[in-house]
Amino acid sequence: QVQLVESGGGLVQAGDSLTLSCTPSGRTINNYGVGWFRQAPGKEREFVAAISYRGFKTNYADSVKGRFTISRDTARNSVELRMNSLFPEDTAVYYCAASYLRSATMTSDQYSYWGQGTQVTVSS
Repeated sequence: QVQLVESGGGLVQAGDSLTLSCTPSGRTINNYGVGWFRQAPGKEREFVAAISYRGFKTNYADSVKGRFTISRDTARNSVELRMNSLFPEDTAVYYCAASYLRSATMTSDQYSYWGQGTQVTVSS
């Protein structure tokens, strides 16, 4: 079993940047596809970005393309989400998840392990 821990959230102003990290405890994350999802108050959880287990394939939601970058740091056994040019609409709890499929799947049902989430708040 993989336990995932997100970090790096916080309160920023519109236009600022943040980098979220997803780190597993107990096992390597390097053998899993990893995705980031987010859930804003009163809204359903939505896909943000995903990366295949070797990092060769990435997928992004249209709303974050060109602003967010997902990447792997195999040495640190982590996956990062670099978020630039943040909008107030990006305010949400951000979750990382790991999938046995190893692909950059955008479907939440295909992820088996989830972290507890980290809050990102973007003020206008």
